[in-house]
Amino acid sequence: MSALLSPEERQAALSALSGWAESEDRNAMEKTFTFADFNAAFAFMTRTAMMAEKMDHHPEWFNVYNRVEVTLATHSAGGVTEKDIALAKAMDGYAGS
Repeated sequence: MSALLSPEERQAALSALSGWAESEDRNAMEKTFTFADFNAAFAFMTRTAMMAEKMDHHPEWFNVYNRVEVTLATHSAGGVTEKDIALAKAMDGYAGS
C-alpha cells in the first residue's frame, strides 16, 4: 500500500505541477484539462487509461466534449500518495502541458 503524503509533501508536489490543486472537500488533487475538440480529449483519456492500467492506479474523471475533469487520490490509502503525483505528471505530459 502507498503511504499518504504529509500536507507539506503534498503541497510541495502540487507546487511543482502546473494547474493541479488540492480538492476542497477531500484529500485529493484535481485539474481540468481543455483540448481542441472531443477527439483530442478522448486520445488523452486513452493514453492515460493505458498508463493507469499499467500502474494499477485509476483516475476519477468526467468528460464533456473537449474538457476532462480529473480527481486523483489513492483510495486504499485514503488520500494523495506518490502514485497520484506520478499519474499527474504522466497526464500533464500526455496533454502537452
